[in-house]
Amino acid sequence: MPSSLPWWALVSSTAAPVALIGGWTLAARRQPAGFDSTADTISALAAVDATDRWLMTTALLCVGVAHMVTASGLSRAAPAGRIVLALGGVATMLVAVFPLPAEGGSPGHTVSAALAFGALAVWPAAAWRRGRGPVALRPAVSVAAALVLLALVGWFAATLAGGGPVGLTERVAAGAQACWPLAVALSCRRTP
Repeated sequence: MPSSLPWWALVSSTAAPVALIGGWTLAARRQPAGFDSTADTISALAAVDATDRWLMTTALLCVGVAHMVTASGLSRAAPAGRIVLALGGVATMLVAVFPLPAEGGSPGHTVSAALAFGALAVWPAAAWRRGRGPVALRPAVSVAAALVLLALVGWFAATLAGGGPVGLTERVAAGAQACWPLAVALSCRRTP
């Protein structure tokens, strides 16, 4: 029996972590000496005063589009989960649209980032299905994935508020969030 996941959804779910991790790696290499990926955020790479900010901006836009395309192709996920994943994609694109200024903060950026992190952490809990479907969409697995993603976002928020390796915790949380749709897509591919 053929898979119910379209090939393009597998491509888009693969593109999200590749664009995000590749984007922050390449953009960090283009920054002047002193940039520290452990301490400096992903948003700093797309900030108004960043060197070659277009690299991270493009990566964020690609990630957002990839999440929206993946959401449209995950027909085996519950509609609520697909909607929340797509909203996470839109919010990720808004992070790129509202970059950090050279000085101070940006309310648009902060709200967009919070929405993106929130939506991409909780979408698995809304995507599960009963029955013998793909493993990644079973209730226990979906809820566990959401709890792990929420814990990683909480870790990032705690370091953002209290100090610590903000760049590292953000990259761990964002990287995990970018990889989970791929895990779901692969699970759907393996379960006809």
